[in-house]
Amino acid sequence: MTTEALALAEPVDRVGKGWTAALSLANVAIWVGWYGPLQILLARQAEDFAPGTGMSKETLLAWVTGVGAAVSLAANPFFGALSDRTTARWGRRTPWIVAGAAGGALSLLVLAGASGLWVMAVGWCLVQLTLNAAFAAVTAAVPDRVPRLQRGAVGGWLGAAQILGAVVGTGLATAAGGIAAGYAACAVFAVAGVLPYVLRYRDLRLVDRDRPSARSFVRGFWLSPRRYPDFGWAWLTRFLINLSNALVLLYLLYYLRDRLHHHDPEQGVLILTAVDSVALLATVVVGGVWSDRVGRRKPFVRWSGVLMAAATALLAVWQTWAGAIVVAALLGVALGVFMSVDFALMTDVLPKARDRGKDLGVINVANALPQVAAPALAAPIVTHLGGYRVLYLLAAVIGLAGAVLVGRIKGVE
Repeated sequence: MTTEALALAEPVDRVGKGWTAALSLANVAIWVGWYGPLQILLARQAEDFAPGTGMSKETLLAWVTGVGAAVSLAANPFFGALSDRTTARWGRRTPWIVAGAAGGALSLLVLAGASGLWVMAVGWCLVQLTLNAAFAAVTAAVPDRVPRLQRGAVGGWLGAAQILGAVVGTGLATAAGGIAAGYAACAVFAVAGVLPYVLRYRDLRLVDRDRPSARSFVRGFWLSPRRYPDFGWAWLTRFLINLSNALVLLYLLYYLRDRLHHHDPEQGVLILTAVDSVALLATVVVGGVWSDRVGRRKPFVRWSGVLMAAATALLAVWQTWAGAIVVAALLGVALGVFMSVDFALMTDVLPKARDRGKDLGVINVANALPQVAAPALAAPIVTHLGGYRVLYLLAAVIGLAGAVLVGRIKGVE
């Protein structure tokens, strides 16, 4: 069969290790572009720009990241839908991976030169817009090319790539020696990391006759939970667990500095990220492979969500540096299983092959929307309604709700 004929077919041939490694590296590059700023650089800029704005550094950071996440909400499904309709010679997904990574690098350089709040906010919105174009295309490549019973394993490697991207991004932002240098380092990595995939592996090309209609472009963004209940419950599960995780991560630098009085909070963030990452890497691929072998998804998602909720509750009652390290390890173990198996679960409930990019973009809204909701919830809680203890207890309850609701998905084992 030609690549044109395979574009909308259900994949049956297993992908090789080289393809998985190259796609995973592209995913690392995208997450470096996000998490270098999110973990370190934006927080440092918020401290610099807050005086004179009438906002605290927490509120300013929440405002900027919230607006950026709102851009991400629209960008991911939008570019996913565009890639579904792309009939370029180089395939449906590759043009958007290239354009998104290049645009993301330029946007990070805008942030590197930011001299005030408004340039910072615009720069971060551009980063979210462009890198989401690349991420939507990378994600859609999995149901395009990977058979169902290999998706847990591939999802595991993509999950490992995400956390590795967070570690590399945090490390580059910390080691570069300054805010501008940190952004520049992340920009270079964002471009370099996608090159092996786009240069070595040929994408599947969509022929004009299989292109979705223009009328369906806008209409297609709404997927009725009544018509596709499994898709709806899977989306809600992911949203709640990601919201819980976002509430934990948002003010981590400030939590270490202001609540635990850590002597070097930036180094503390790097240490906790490394602990979380090592634990995650120990389970993310194993969980996905195990799920493939037993042919079941929901138990893995449910119990990983329960463990994440329990670890978050522990952070609320054990507010010490040692407690933070233990919680980071537990969250890593649970998040590793959740990331790989939940991704496979998402691809199993996609309604239509011709809309894979758009539908995965709608699912990825469940990743971005928590970034909007988390600042709105966290800022008033931390500043006026009980502080970090209340924040983390709320996060635990939200995560537990997500773990319970996975049982409502009926069409997947």
